[in-house]
Amino acid sequence: MAGPHQQYHAISKPVTANFPFFKKINLYTLLLILFLCTFSYLFGSWRNTIVSIPCDPSKPTTTVTEEGKSLDFATHHSAGDLDVTLTSEVRTYPSCNVNLSEYTPCEDPKRSFKFSRHQLIYEERHCPEKDELLKCRIPAPYGYRNPFTWPASRDYAWYNNVPHKHLTVEKAVQNWIRFEGDRFRFPGGGTMFPNGADAYIDDIGRLIDLNDGSIRTAIDTGCGVASWGAYLLSRNVLTMSFAPRDNHEAQVQFALERGVPALIGIMASKRLPYPSRAFDMAHCSRCLIPWADFGGQYLIEVDRVLRPGGYWILSGPPINWKTHWKGWDRTEDDLNDEQNKIETVANSLCWKKLVEKDDIAIWQKPINHLNCKVIRKITQNPPFCPAHDPDKAWYTNMETCLTNLPEVSTNQDVAGGELLKWPERLNAVPPRISRGTLEGITAETFQKDTALWNRRVSYYKAVNNQLEKPGRYRNILDMNAYLGGFAAALINDPLWVMNVVPVQAKANTLGVIYERGLIGTYQDWCEAMSTYPRTYDFIHADSVFTLYDGRCEMEDILLEMDRILRPEGNVIFRDDVDVLVKIKKITDRLNWDSRIVDHEDGPHQREKLLFAVKSYWTAPADHQKESTTSS
Repeated sequence: MAGPHQQYHAISKPVTANFPFFKKINLYTLLLILFLCTFSYLFGSWRNTIVSIPCDPSKPTTTVTEEGKSLDFATHHSAGDLDVTLTSEVRTYPSCNVNLSEYTPCEDPKRSFKFSRHQLIYEERHCPEKDELLKCRIPAPYGYRNPFTWPASRDYAWYNNVPHKHLTVEKAVQNWIRFEGDRFRFPGGGTMFPNGADAYIDDIGRLIDLNDGSIRTAIDTGCGVASWGAYLLSRNVLTMSFAPRDNHEAQVQFALERGVPALIGIMASKRLPYPSRAFDMAHCSRCLIPWADFGGQYLIEVDRVLRPGGYWILSGPPINWKTHWKGWDRTEDDLNDEQNKIETVANSLCWKKLVEKDDIAIWQKPINHLNCKVIRKITQNPPFCPAHDPDKAWYTNMETCLTNLPEVSTNQDVAGGELLKWPERLNAVPPRISRGTLEGITAETFQKDTALWNRRVSYYKAVNNQLEKPGRYRNILDMNAYLGGFAAALINDPLWVMNVVPVQAKANTLGVIYERGLIGTYQDWCEAMSTYPRTYDFIHADSVFTLYDGRCEMEDILLEMDRILRPEGNVIFRDDVDVLVKIKKITDRLNWDSRIVDHEDGPHQREKLLFAVKSYWTAPADHQKESTTSS
């Protein structure tokens, strides 16, 4: 077997000779052949650690580990087979204390209380210092099961996965959540829609069109258990839901268990981690955000992330206060004053109030700022922001100035470019690219990237046939999403992808991802993500470790991935082979099963893939943690 740099040469027919000199050469030749055979055998044994995949992706492929066993991507703990304890053989990264089973490093209540309560700053991200980082694996609670598959997960979650009953008592009248035996049931209710989110969304749909594809992305501020976002999915509206940690016990964790996109977050002093002009619709249902306070900066922030022509929907105090003021335990004058202040801020943003009907009020952002700039010649409150990057939103302070929209020529032009309706917008060239606002990224770049990821995802499915099984994966994370091609290639599967654009990436492409009708967030992978443990079923990490080489420790990123990945969750790493070898050494110590696989273009590419499966393990039975104070 030839090495990678050896050349084969044509050899003429051997000549028989009887001279001793040639006999000596033949002996050397035999020794050389023996050496090459031995070398080839050893090289082949090493090469066998990398799996080659057949060119025909339609043929099932078995990925084999070094021990000769199949790399198992399937789940095995969705029912009652839960007799598992801690894995004793993994010593390098031991289990953390069971009290940390819901640990969120950057929203740790113990750390948060050290910060100011002004504007709720203490509830923002406050991450541990390097010497405070945990070097242990977060345990799942005893009895943890794989969540219900979608769409059943919209309505049910296992009690053992999120052992908190407090909301079943506090929000019982509002139909948020009910405890039934070994599971929770979500009737779909909310504070302002006790008859169910479906009926409430129908009420909204009578006021604005939710079915023609013009509304695709939404943001829900103060989401509760995310029933609004959960029921919008059947209408092809993808919602980013967020709420603070434990304002109501485990609300975001419940949302994620239901298979609904959500993050821990709050409107306080920092911008939301999304680009400008991202969402077609924003929503607040009794979210208790003081919209008119602090110079109206919270509505100004909504304006920044709303797309031109987008809608802001408000229900709950102070809307329809004449009917509800006694139940809200507030005076008529107080509620009337609050509504007048909100109306004043909305008018100052050049929003148009479309309708107020019963408990729902809807405003619309203008499609451009031509008329707004005329008004600004009369009043400067709030002024337009000076030249700045409206998409910068990672630890960026909120402002009390109006974010400029891109310039237009006529009143009918949509600032930044008009989007196609869903689903056509998914594969159309996004306006941020077609208008040349992203340096080095052209329409041709976008089209090639789309085709590339269609091919790559087909290859992934050839290696891991679980990707083709509806329901195996629901919550997916792409750690370095670029233009969202990976998520777009999975659009027909019953799952959603959180597309992350790292703040260290060369190009800020998150706006492009939203223009495609997908969702995502900014993130620095040297820090923890604003989410609960066991959020994702599947993580995709394309060149993440090359990007972060020299910025922070590889093991800390991998420990964070272990925290947010469900037991029996899967990961695909794509990186240089030398990087993957280093990653594998650490994931082996995390007790993951893994295998390096050839690039889809063949074995001669330095970039390769590492397929990994997190093992199933939980806290032991004698340390079972339950929240039973309200049971």
